[in-house]
Amino acid sequence: MTSTTDWQARQYVLFENERTRPVRDLLAAVPPTQVRIAVDIGCGPGNSTETLAAHAPGARITGLDSSADMIAAARERLPQFQFELTDISTWAATGPYDLILANAVLQWVPDHERLFPALVRKLAPGGSLAVQMPDNLDEPAHRLLREIAAHGPWAGQLKGVERTMRHGADWYYGLLKPLCARVDVWRTVYHHPLAGGADAVVEWFKGSALRPFLAGLDAAGQQAFLQRYRDEIADAYPAQRDGTVLLPFPRLFVVATR
Repeated sequence: MTSTTDWQARQYVLFENERTRPVRDLLAAVPPTQVRIAVDIGCGPGNSTETLAAHAPGARITGLDSSADMIAAARERLPQFQFELTDISTWAATGPYDLILANAVLQWVPDHERLFPALVRKLAPGGSLAVQMPDNLDEPAHRLLREIAAHGPWAGQLKGVERTMRHGADWYYGLLKPLCARVDVWRTVYHHPLAGGADAVVEWFKGSALRPFLAGLDAAGQQAFLQRYRDEIADAYPAQRDGTVLLPFPRLFVVATR
């Protein structure tokens, strides 16, 4: 039986339309230029790579991910492209790339002060680094995760698991502008309609923020944690009359052009 903590493509694509909309918005803001060689770092099951291919038809595209499950799903979905099992933090390819796409992945990778300039250096002149990251650590869904982890019987096991690294738009602009001809930074709050109330919200975060918390628990602990989280989520995200929950989801976008 597969653990609920695995980076499963099946779990991630339960909300594929909602998760793909931000990457479409991100690519729409990339300056128009010929893209011959592109890479999708953190490609997941291939939904972002598919969007990249539509944006840059004819480009030679590679997808990277640290999850074998995601890479297998991406290869099955898009056999015409190359996909590699790679850790982004140690990715050694030098490029040059006309477009580097990083959709909802770099929030998991540390040391942005080093990482972002290193990615810019892989760009060809006129090439762009296009990044989208969730900016929702202050939202109830994340706050509740931290509170439940800190005050349950699992507190010792889960100490330090929460994701806390974050920077604002001005920080990324200041970091990248000396290295780039153009830097565009913005923040958008999506309101995703999820049918199924609190259960749907929990299913959404099983594919992302819940993973490191559940990874530190055995099966019984996972079940208890999820039940407590579900109860708290039901209070924090009341459903509409038709049972739909509008999930507010802030995201930070960066397009840096060399």
